[in-house]
Order: sequence, then structure tokens, then C-alpha cells
Amino acid sequence: MKPFLSGVLLLILFALAAPVPAATVASPNSVLAVKFELRDGAPYYSVQRFGEAVIELSRLGLDLADEPSLAEDLELLDQRKRNVDETWTQPWGATAEVRNHFNELTVDLGRDGKRLVSIVFRAFDEGVGFRYQIVANAEKDERRVVNERSQFALTGDHHAWWTGAYLPNRYEYLYREGPVSAIWKAVTPLTMKTDQGLYLSFHEAALLDYSEMTLQHVGNNVLQADLVPWSDGSKVRTQGAFVTPWRTLQVTDTAARLIETADIFLNLNEPNTLDDVSWIETGKYVGIWWELHIRKSTWASGGAHGATTENTKRYIDFAAEHGFDGVLVEGWNLGWDGNWIKNADQFDFTTPYPDYDIDALARYAEKKGVRLIGHHETSGGIENYERQLEDAMAFMQAHGVRNIKTGYVKENGRIRRHENGELKLEWQHGQYMVDHMQRVLEVAAEHRIGINTHEPVKDTGLRRTWPNWLTREGQRGQEYNAWSEGNGPEHTTILPFTRMLSGPMDFTPGIFDLGSEEARSERNIPTTLAKQLALYVVIYSPLQMAADLPENYEARPDAFQFIKDVPADWQFTRALDGEIGEFVVIARKDRNSDDWYLGAITDERGRHLRAPLGFLDPGTIYTAEIYRDGPNAHWDDNPEDIRIESRRVNASDVLELRLAPGGGTALRLTPVGEQP
Repeated sequence: MKPFLSGVLLLILFALAAPVPAATVASPNSVLAVKFELRDGAPYYSVQRFGEAVIELSRLGLDLADEPSLAEDLELLDQRKRNVDETWTQPWGATAEVRNHFNELTVDLGRDGKRLVSIVFRAFDEGVGFRYQIVANAEKDERRVVNERSQFALTGDHHAWWTGAYLPNRYEYLYREGPVSAIWKAVTPLTMKTDQGLYLSFHEAALLDYSEMTLQHVGNNVLQADLVPWSDGSKVRTQGAFVTPWRTLQVTDTAARLIETADIFLNLNEPNTLDDVSWIETGKYVGIWWELHIRKSTWASGGAHGATTENTKRYIDFAAEHGFDGVLVEGWNLGWDGNWIKNADQFDFTTPYPDYDIDALARYAEKKGVRLIGHHETSGGIENYERQLEDAMAFMQAHGVRNIKTGYVKENGRIRRHENGELKLEWQHGQYMVDHMQRVLEVAAEHRIGINTHEPVKDTGLRRTWPNWLTREGQRGQEYNAWSEGNGPEHTTILPFTRMLSGPMDFTPGIFDLGSEEARSERNIPTTLAKQLALYVVIYSPLQMAADLPENYEARPDAFQFIKDVPADWQFTRALDGEIGEFVVIARKDRNSDDWYLGAITDERGRHLRAPLGFLDPGTIYTAEIYRDGPNAHWDDNPEDIRIESRRVNASDVLELRLAPGGGTALRLTPVGEQP
């Protein structure tokens, strides 16, 4: 062989034998492992569970406008690892103490020895997260992300539960169920079950100054990050160095474990940034809300106006008598007359209607030991709201308000914004709205006010960093049962494994008027009364509403007692059992007492379940106050049949739970002494 050809052959063989630059990090107990690879200059990753693929080789990277790609022609410059095992305390939450235990891998990528981007992977035993850290570019003042190439290559056409992205009514749709191949673009959390019995849920954490990620099915069981764009088509506008949100994946053996491992989103956020959180108030509230949805009164002024001084005093009296913390009043301020969705710029957030004496009501509520809960509906009029934001928050603070419910009822993609005098229309979940809601949160914190966002950008765990972001809507809530075809019996058995993984939801449970002629002819509330009680345990919110009218609670003081007793802040949460869209059983321990509460709900099928009470303290006897479906209960034709009873139990007992179709069971477990 000629020397020249021999040299070429050696170079070819050397190139073929050259190792692919790679790095691997395993979770603390070696359950999950993430492998990073650089193939022909392009970054990839994969995820294994006990050595078997969960996510196959998947692309990574970003493309920025007028800059070299951060997804091609890269070299691996460095890698480093670290381990974190810490426990931190939430000021409020579904669990007081949160363990944050992961192994981390950071890979530095660049060109010609110069670092351009780092990718950080964190491996937990039941989940992984990764994010990009982009180095500043001295030649670019403004930087625009035009594409994120992050992918999740699935191992099969898994069975999924999802709602579509970019739909007119924002997130507020019933869940679809079917193969991943049926998805076009889905909002997250996107949950699925594999043929091997694993449960996967995809989401994001720490969504700050970035556009929301949806997931697009691009074929061959591959999901790709799809960032909600600005009106000009760019995905993210930023400057200098920046980081992306975390892209997350939960991987569990059971559906119930998805609920217990959702702390991953909190752990991937920064610690509390507020020095003092003593002013943040959780609790239960009533209010002028359901009567508006069932058309007993109106948001608009006039003879049927709901937000009157007299009517509000009635709710304050009721709240004070029964131990509720707040009274929500919607329709109190100027702007509700006419087409309030269209006329967003008419809302005035410091001027009440003449028949609503907010000064007198604030004093009256304070005297009664109750606080008014503020309401700021914007109808998507962001510029109008931001012009008034500081004054609006100061006005609320001056009237003793500690929590405000904000609203953004507007068709998705129709948020009006002006740039250099030109009208732009933005998506509800793009960076413009992400930044706006963060601005509202921070101004609210300056005035010691908590926020309950309706029509929100989805929860990504920012409540750890900003614990005054208490709760939000972000799915179809109870109001749809008042004036639409309803949510169906299975809806609330899907939420704990999908929307609720991301964080608290202001679902507004507690409707008691289920079987009256008016309720059956004009509304579609697909639950039994016992299930309405169980929702207070199943659907977590630190601001929990008793949504029905006072007179309907006064008519059923026996069932109402559970709502009066159940807390809104928890020490522990235990997901005991469940299947997505079928049933769920959850137990929670009160943060301020030794009481436990249990909620079990089912879909349209009746079920006989067994609930082991091993979560109770051993050696202690408890009184179980049981609110269960009656023998003839049925969501469709006999929803108010309920039985209330008590018995003694201990940690070795297993409760038999009979759930009627569309039904549920709610329990309060109170320690009463030691076992002999």
C-alpha cells in the first residue's frame, strides 16, 4: 500500500474510532440517568430508567436571530458535577418541608475554545430537568430567540391526556385522551402512560422573562418545544446573558406518585426572595361570585347589581359567623357595564360603583374579623391595567385587602399592545404576558398583597420564589358547570394528574344546590354532594372558596360542617391511590393541628375502594367523621343523597370507600387518645 493511501486510511479509521464527546449523570439512588452526547457538533441527550430508555436520543439547542446557532458546530469544552441534598420550608403549601435531592451535570459548549452556552441537567430519582445558560454577546444589544430545538423522543406512541395550545379559550378545555400521535400542539403539564406501565409528565419550571413552552408532535413519537411567539414571530426578546426555564420530566411507577413528586417544580425555582412573608394569608373565603354565574345578579350596575353594600354586608356577616377569612366581591368597580370583554380600557381600579361603599365595607369587615378580597378584571387590557397598577394596589392595601383575584378574560391571541404607536396583538401565554404577570406580582408584594390569577400563564413553581403568588385558575373550573354543557364527572379525576401537578388551582368547589328543579334544569354540575366536599382535599389551593350561596349552606349545616373544618394549608400530602380519569384518593395533614383529612372521588363509574390508614400516627386512636354518598346517590339523578357518620379508627385500619357514580367521600380524622 502506498504511504499516502495508508495515511488516509489511518485517519479514516481514527475518525471512526474517535469517541463521541459525552457525559452522564445518575439520580441519587441510580433510578434515572441522563446522558449528554455531542454528535457531529450537535447536542443530544437521552434518559434511562434502570438502564432502559425512557427518552431516546433527543436534540438540544437554541437558534438566535443574526447569531451563530447554539445547536450546531459546537464543541464540548468542560463538564462538572455536583450533588445537592437539602430540605427547605414553605411558608404555605401542600407539604411544609420539601426535600431537594439531585445530582447535577453542567456541560459547557462553544467554538474555538470560547464558551457560548452551558446546559445544566439535574437528575432526581423520579424526574429530570434541564435548562440553557447563554453567555452574553458583546456584539448584540438585543437578542431574540427564534427557535428552541429541545426534544423529547418517546419510546412509543404512549397514551396521553392533554389540552391543545393556541386555542381561543386559553387553557379552559376538557382534556383529550388518546395516543401521542393524535397531538398537534399541547400545553403542559402533558401526562402520559407507557405500555410498560410508567407514568410520564412533561412541563417546565421557573418561567421568567421567557415565552411559555408548548409541546408539538413532529412525528415518530417525538415532541419538540414550541415557544409561544410574539406578534412579529420571534419567540423571546432579551438582552445580554440569559437563562431559559427548566424543561422537566416526571417518571413514576404509579399515577399517584406523580402527585407526590410534583415538588420538582418548586425545587427547580430559586428560594424565597421576600424577606418577610408573615403578611401572606391563606384561608377560605366566600363571595359574590356564584350568584353572578347562575344569573341571580349581575356584574354590571343596575337593579340586579350583585356588588352592592347591602349584599356584601350579608356575605361578610355569613363569613364572620362561620369562620371564613375573606369575602370576594366581583363587579364592584367601574367598567362592567356594556360589553366589558370588548371595552377593557373602561375598567377603573380605584373607583367603585355608587352603590358599593368600599370605605364603609372595609371598616365593617375589619370589625367582623373578615377581610375583603379584591378583584381586578382586566379583560386583557394590559396597558390600561398597568397605567393604574400602582394606584390600584395602594387602594386595595388602604382598604385592608390582603389578597386580590386578577382576571384576563380575552380571546387567546387578542391581547392588545402598542409599539411605536402601532397596534400589536399578542398571545395570552407569550413573553409579553409572562412579563406582565410578574410585574403585577412584584407590585402586589410591595403592598403586602397576595395574588390569585385567573386566565393565567401556567404555574411553573414561581410561588417558591414569590410566595405571594398563592393560586391561579388555568383550566376549566366550577363556573363551567353553571352555564355550559358542564365539565363531566371525569374532569376532576384528570386534574390531579395534569393541571394540578403544576401547582394550586382555584377551582371553587362546594356547590350544595345540586338536586333542585332550578339546578337540574339550568345547570350541569356532574357530582354528588359528597364529592363536592371531597374536592376540598383533592384539589389543593391555599385560598379555598366555599362557592355556593349562603342560604344553600344554611339549609345543609350538617354537610357544611366539613367545609368549615377543612383547612387550606397542609403539613403533609399523601396520594394513596388513583388512575388518571378514573379515581383518586388523597390524604393531607393540617399544618396547624394533628388532624388528617381524606378525599376520594370517582368518574361516572361507581367504585369500591380500600384506603389504608397507615399515614396516621401509630398507637393513636382517631375519630373519623365520614361524609359519604348515600345508598341511592348518583351524580345524574340523585346528587344530594349523603350520609354523615363517625367511627373510631387507627393506623392499622383499612377503610372501605363506596363511591357512587360521580361521587366521593370526605373524611376528617381527629386524634382522641392513645391505644390501650
